[in-house]
Amino acid sequence: MKNFLNKYFPYFFLSPALILLLLFSIFPIIVALLISFTDAGVTGLADWSQIHFIGVQNFKEIFSDPVFFQSIRNTLFYVIIGVPLVVVISMGLAIAINFGENRFFRAFRVVFYAPSVTNVVAVAVIWAFLYNPYGFFNFVLGIFHIPPIGWLQDTSIAKISLIVLALWRGVGTNMLIFLAAVSGIPKEYYEAASLDGATLRDQIFHITVPSLKFATFFVSVTSLIGWLQFFDEPFVMTNGGPLNSTMSISLFIYHNGFQLSRFGYAAAGSFVLFVAIIIVTLVMFRIQGKENQL
Repeated sequence: MKNFLNKYFPYFFLSPALILLLLFSIFPIIVALLISFTDAGVTGLADWSQIHFIGVQNFKEIFSDPVFFQSIRNTLFYVIIGVPLVVVISMGLAIAINFGENRFFRAFRVVFYAPSVTNVVAVAVIWAFLYNPYGFFNFVLGIFHIPPIGWLQDTSIAKISLIVLALWRGVGTNMLIFLAAVSGIPKEYYEAASLDGATLRDQIFHITVPSLKFATFFVSVTSLIGWLQFFDEPFVMTNGGPLNSTMSISLFIYHNGFQLSRFGYAAAGSFVLFVAIIIVTLVMFRIQGKENQL
């Protein structure tokens, strides 16, 4: 009896978390997969007899949809530009704030973290003014006799504008993760390096940055997943325009599911995104595992 309790009693404590995981994570994925094989729409919510099994028709259609492929290209652009920048900027801010010991640097912890907890709609109001053709940014350019820029109207610059906004909102949380990691580095390392004549630059690049290896990996993975699901900024600022130039995969899924009432088609898109996130995450864990073996 005692052996039985020792073996199975831990599952009793794990059961609440496992039930929540199954209910709110695994079950919705299974439901989305099932819906992706149907023509479910808003009428199907009231009358299930209106839902018909259509096999892989949604997947065939979505892989021939030029808007979906454009959303993939846009999302890859966001990921390739956004993820390295958010990692580098977050780490740089954390290191700068950690080495600065006066109140000025401590205040910057709040300054950089505040955008992370600010409502996205409130942020959109402020940044819409900044990006307005007659807004602050073009006003500053006008002082230097530079022609105004269509921050959200130009199909190329609009993506960059959204990345800048997302960086402003995203670096705060990641900065705190790096700050916690930097605080955990033993002070003896820096004292020994100082005795050996190492400069501040040497200490940063030979002690601090290598010691942040696991924090960097964590921030990279979470940022990558977040940017693959890039939604808030294009939704509130451009709604995917102009000419779908800022349409992300998540916004494409939302647009088809909740604006065009094509739940089956949107579910197919969400499952494609889910598989892409799983593959990319596994690749990153595989790379990290090989680096740890070296």
